[in-house]
Parts: sequence; C-alpha cells; structure tokens
Amino acid sequence: MPETGGLAASAFHAPAFEPHPALAAGLNVLFADDYLLVLNKPSGLLSVPGRGEDKQDCLSRRAQAQYPDALIVHRLDMATSGLLLMARSLIIQRALGQLFERREVHKRYTAVVNGQLKPAASPDGWSLIDLPIAVDWPRRPLRIIDAALGKPSQTRWRALDFDAAAHSTRVELEPLTGRSHQLRIHLQALGHPMLGDALYAPKAAQAKAPRLLLHACALGFVHPATGERLAFDSLPDF
Repeated sequence: MPETGGLAASAFHAPAFEPHPALAAGLNVLFADDYLLVLNKPSGLLSVPGRGEDKQDCLSRRAQAQYPDALIVHRLDMATSGLLLMARSLIIQRALGQLFERREVHKRYTAVVNGQLKPAASPDGWSLIDLPIAVDWPRRPLRIIDAALGKPSQTRWRALDFDAAAHSTRVELEPLTGRSHQLRIHLQALGHPMLGDALYAPKAAQAKAPRLLLHACALGFVHPATGERLAFDSLPDF
C-alpha cells in the first residue's frame, strides 16, 4: 500500500534530529526556524491549557515562553508522548492546517499493546483498521466504535516484536484520519488495548506500564514556506 499524503517513504530514512533543551524549562525543541517549530512532548503534559489552575502548564505555553509567536496546529493526548508541530504565524498556521486536512502530513506512532498481535498477511506486513468512531456521550471524553453515528476513521498498523515475558506486542501505527483517541480505541477494538491506557485498557493491561505506551515517533511534511521536504524521528523511551 503506498504511503499516504503524497510523502515518499524514503523521506523517513533521513537521520533523526538530535533534541536539545530550549531556554524555557521542560521544552524539547527538535527544529526551529522563522516559520515553525517541531517539539518533543513528554507523556503527562497537556498540549494546550485545560480547565482549572492545575492544568495551565502545557507544551504550547512552554513553547510561547521561548517563542512568543508560537501557535498550536494539532494536539497529542496528555498521556501520549512524541512529535508535535507548531506554527509561528497565522499564515503558517493556516497552511499547516490545510496540510493536515489534505492528509499531507505523514504521522507514525509506536505503541505497545496487550497480548500477541500477529503480523498481517499482506506482503508489506501492514493492515488497515476501518472502524467509525463517535463520542460516548454518557462517558465523555471516551469514544466508541459506532457504525451508525461514528465518523469514518482509519488506521494502518504493523506488528513489530512480541515480548513473550510481558505478553505484549510492539506495533507501528499510521493514522489516516485524526479522530480523538483514534489509535487507542482502534487497537482496543482489535482486542489489544495499549499498555498503561487508563481510559480503554482493562486493569491488568493498565498495570503493565506506568504510563500510556504510545509515542508519536515520525513526522513528515513539505515546509509551507520553503517547499523543503522535512522528516523528523523521535525514539520512544519504552
């Protein structure tokens, strides 16, 4: 199956950028120019401020302490770690938003799921989850698979390694759509919830990890100002 969004697979074989600490405390900047930022978000940190005084510390505010013009383009769940893109002007924010809408931003994630998820039978090892997702209104912010009311949601997945001792499988994921909690609920729907997932995993799978084992490990897109094809990699700490 070809790569999505018009980005060549070879773009992701470029050497990974080495993170370096920015002046703002707790900010990990992989790339910065006059137009955009690529940041590495730790697990447990909000992407944007939440409700309440105890939820004001977040990646966007830490970025704005160092780059006052930084604007959010997309988000990662609080429990998810990894690569996040920000714009440095309204024009670039709109341009990057359009890239996401046209599915021209290539995202890839690493996760560890409960049980043995066997590799797909396809020649390249990738398979597709195509299950519509809807808000579970009585239990917000949870989502559910809902064939009648759900929005189209697609995730490509590939099994990497099985850990017999932990009875878990490391997987690679590519979201083709961008629904809230998409990767977590899609893997749960396969019968393999992510380890450490306090929302969708049973207690036994939650207890196997101190955090959600989901990391945004690769990000690729065409720079909206320069036309350069950029690719970033970030290794998970699990």
